[in-house]
Amino acid sequence: MRVSRGLAGVLGVLTATGWAANHFSATIPVFVDDRGLSVALLDAVFGIYALGLLPGLVTGGSLSDRVGRARVVLPGALLAAVGTVVLLSWHDPAGLLLGRFVVGLGAGLTFGAGTAWAADLGGTTGTVLAGVFLTAGFGVGPLTSGALAQWAPGPLVTPFALSLVLSLAAVAVAWRVSVPVSGRPHGDAGPASPAPHQSARAALTWSLPVAVVVFGSATVALVTLTPRLPAGVDGPFLFGVSAILSLGGGVGVQALARQRGWGPRSGVAGLLASALGFGLVAAGGEQVGVPLFVVVCVVMGVAYGLCLREGLLDVETLAPPARRGLLTGVFYVATYLGFGLPLLLTLLDPYAGVVLPAAGFAVLALALAACRGVQLRGGHPARA
Repeated sequence: MRVSRGLAGVLGVLTATGWAANHFSATIPVFVDDRGLSVALLDAVFGIYALGLLPGLVTGGSLSDRVGRARVVLPGALLAAVGTVVLLSWHDPAGLLLGRFVVGLGAGLTFGAGTAWAADLGGTTGTVLAGVFLTAGFGVGPLTSGALAQWAPGPLVTPFALSLVLSLAAVAVAWRVSVPVSGRPHGDAGPASPAPHQSARAALTWSLPVAVVVFGSATVALVTLTPRLPAGVDGPFLFGVSAILSLGGGVGVQALARQRGWGPRSGVAGLLASALGFGLVAAGGEQVGVPLFVVVCVVMGVAYGLCLREGLLDVETLAPPARRGLLTGVFYVATYLGFGLPLLLTLLDPYAGVVLPAAGFAVLALALAACRGVQLRGGHPARA
């Protein structure tokens, strides 16, 4: 597989920005233990990222359709790096809230427009690789920062410093390889005319049903199972391990799906894997062992990877080229709504426990799998 230098630069930016967006989760235990910050405050710090992310996704994708991908992606990645500087240097509540919001805004500008840019440069291959490399950043970032936070000197400095260096290096490389002497970024030559099967309605009808379980699957093990593990199984590195198990499984299954040429029915498989994962969460009850934790992480990672891949491919093949950035951003907004699922489970816990809500989400995932199966009876409009 040959990847152009321009596409490689875009993939590097997506990886580094995904790292910057997700590695903060591994430092939360250190902020609690070393700085005495409350878990409620840090939950708010973690969640405020979405306030910047969601508008960034929609406006960034739409703006990149008009002014060009590079003019949105590279400033967005730099903005995420500015947020990392704030997190590196200002550990008061106000600084953490501001830093996470700025990281979210920059990440939102980068993810949707960056994925659309990868599709412009590499077609279906670019779309699939964008999902793989973004997932790699999401997974390797927390694992590395968790290890640094637990064992390296400066546990609240070193992880953010490394993320900052990676972000700046990725932007510098992407700028150099993607912008030729003429000054016009590759992939900004203007959109092609839409094919007969391409429309915003078709792209959203096919992609949104798989989008809603993407991050709901990836985060549920970390947030809902980690506190139910045996005493003594804790620490920053545990967050990194859970991230690499789930998101690493997502990377692996996306690579396998591409190698084997899996078609759109793998979206059904992803939804079924999500249903199985939620069923296992329900079966675990109030206390779970390490083996079940590992299995759920991997199963939910498979669900995450397949659903992310299929949704991005649906957008790439069905969205009119002139609206690809906007519709990719809308797809990502739907995926990030899944970050609210662990909070919902936490809020329901005092009233319904952990078993009934998880079983309910398993049924929902089964229903979505059935819906996609019905859609596929007539064949996919653009994919064999």
